[in-house]
Amino acid sequence: MAIFDPFKLRHKPPSIFPTAVKTGHVFSVVAKFFFTICILISVAMIFSYIIFSGCSDYQSFADYRRFSRDTVISTTNSSATVRKNQSSEATDISHIFFGIGGSIQTWRERSRYTELWWRPNNTRGFVWLDEEPPLNMTWLPTYPPYKVSADTSRFNYTCWYGTRSAIRMARIIKESFELGLTNVRWFVMGDDDTVFFVENLITVLSKYDHNHMYYIGGNSESVEQDIVHSYAMAYGGGGIAISYPLAVELVKILDGCIDRYAALYGSDQKIEACISEIGVPLTKELGFHQIDIRGNPYGILAAHPVAPLVSLHHLDYVDPIFPATTQIDALRRLISAYKMDPSRILQHSFCHDQTRNWSVSVSWGYTIQIYPSLVTGRELETSFLTFKSWRTSSSEPFTFDTRPISEDPCERPIVYFLDRVYEVGSDHSLTTYRKHVEVSDTQCESPEYSRVSSVGFIDISLAKWMPALWKMAPRRQTCEIINGKDDSEYVINVKIRHFNPFESVTPQS
Repeated sequence: MAIFDPFKLRHKPPSIFPTAVKTGHVFSVVAKFFFTICILISVAMIFSYIIFSGCSDYQSFADYRRFSRDTVISTTNSSATVRKNQSSEATDISHIFFGIGGSIQTWRERSRYTELWWRPNNTRGFVWLDEEPPLNMTWLPTYPPYKVSADTSRFNYTCWYGTRSAIRMARIIKESFELGLTNVRWFVMGDDDTVFFVENLITVLSKYDHNHMYYIGGNSESVEQDIVHSYAMAYGGGGIAISYPLAVELVKILDGCIDRYAALYGSDQKIEACISEIGVPLTKELGFHQIDIRGNPYGILAAHPVAPLVSLHHLDYVDPIFPATTQIDALRRLISAYKMDPSRILQHSFCHDQTRNWSVSVSWGYTIQIYPSLVTGRELETSFLTFKSWRTSSSEPFTFDTRPISEDPCERPIVYFLDRVYEVGSDHSLTTYRKHVEVSDTQCESPEYSRVSSVGFIDISLAKWMPALWKMAPRRQTCEIINGKDDSEYVINVKIRHFNPFESVTPQS
């Protein structure tokens, strides 16, 4: 029985040339051969002309390819662009373009927040207004420059409980991009009542390759807000960072996308919906703070996550962050510590003093708490519930853990607030914290509590935090009281340091 071999041809292939050659066939073969030679020569002449004559049409085509690839950036997530030659440079403030959403009505009051962080002739960007400022309104040199947003009346907006200004705010990224500014790696959007901590913003953005598509920000603190709006979006007041390559893609579809999502309430919702069509998810950074809360933000700020503080928002809707002062003066006090050591501001450290039986919790540059007992680390890292939710003023839920303030005054900590900031040499700082007493509070009468209460000031002297530490695996620092047990304890000194090998904050029984 014959065996089929798939690698052998079963039929004899036809010959290339016929066995019987006729004169007509010879003429036909020669004609075809001559015609083929003529075509090859013609093609060769055309290519020679293009290469050596500098054909204007070809040059225009090449210029177009170079512009679309290098200047506008490839639509892929490739780093093979003209911006690649910047990748060896560290991201700095010159690479960030701010788009601040404002209006004539709000700017008169909220400009004081922008002035806290804006640096004339250093930061880049514009405040985008709904109309030209009136003649009787002075535009101070401490303000960012402004631009008036384009007319948006042609767009649809069908959210019955919102305002059409959401369209104008959503288009800030497009109008900023279309200015054609050079050397921009990141577009950062915020509101006119957003306070940015610029050095920390740079630190955060430096972790990411700006040649790729990134959409960076944070959620609302109030779960009810995230449910109504989205868990997948960066909330605009806390700040939205969009890398240049993502902006290239976003501006192409933004206007049509705004109409597709006419029913969405806010500009940040619309931007997230459009970016979702591009396929880029939100990269969450814990230092962007929408501050969607009511009441006192102390609990949030005193137990900040292990992340650089990037922004604060909605500061007109919460109590001043320091007692007995205005919000602007309170922020100036916080910023005085921030300027001394930007990366360390609000960084949370805690420890136990076994000899005194105390627990110490430090939010650097802001507040210190001392407990006359050994409190677990799990409890110390959890925010006090000093605030309510944004929408319904409820005690829950939030996107982070909270703990109630005890009704027993003996279970509450003694609280200290930042009083003074000093620079010590070029790389150290000294911060002093003063005890805060609420006159209306019921005082604990226990001997242990009275001993802690006798401490009037706390000093912290330490080396400045290096921003490069944020590129390492995150870990909270710890602390220790360095006064001797027999020293005067009206002023105590606390040291903040890295953990030693095999060290933990564990109460010893």
